[in-house]
Amino acid sequence: MVRGMEREQAVLAATAELLVERGYQALTIDAVAARAGASKATIYRRWPNKAQLVRATLDAADAARNASVPDTGELRSDLFAVMDAIAADVADPLTRVTAELATLMRHDTQLAEAIREHLAKEELSPFHDALQRAIVRGDIAAGTDVELIHDVAEAMILRQVHLDLPVDAAFSARLIDDVLLVLLGGARG
Repeated sequence: MVRGMEREQAVLAATAELLVERGYQALTIDAVAARAGASKATIYRRWPNKAQLVRATLDAADAARNASVPDTGELRSDLFAVMDAIAADVADPLTRVTAELATLMRHDTQLAEAIREHLAKEELSPFHDALQRAIVRGDIAAGTDVELIHDVAEAMILRQVHLDLPVDAAFSARLIDDVLLVLLGGARG
């Protein structure tokens, strides 16, 4: 049996794997416990239900993606680095499961609450760190509504994904140069 942080990581990894393999509806705490080498009691002590376990799994995946995005020292290139990470993330099978979750949350109040909690975590936005660094550097104003920038970018990215269109370099350039930097007032960098 694994312990502490290692156990938590094993549980979250098992949850991600099983979500991809089976989908949310077929995901069980029994299966997660077996795959992670943890007891059901341990899982329930940390996460009160399956939906909260899935939220934690999505939080961890987003945090890992964000940690992989480099600080280039310049807003525009930071935004391109974010889009590169998002493009890789779009191809990730766990990301594809989120479409199922969006549909299921309409009929599952626990899942709806968990997904809303996940989406409300502004610091998990892929654009959060890049925009905060730009504020610190003076590239954009301190009062910039970074949540709005994220919402616009996310809407455009989700449109691409739902229409099965590529999140590629051409799309990234349009999004960054023609939309985000314009919304940011022609920000320097």
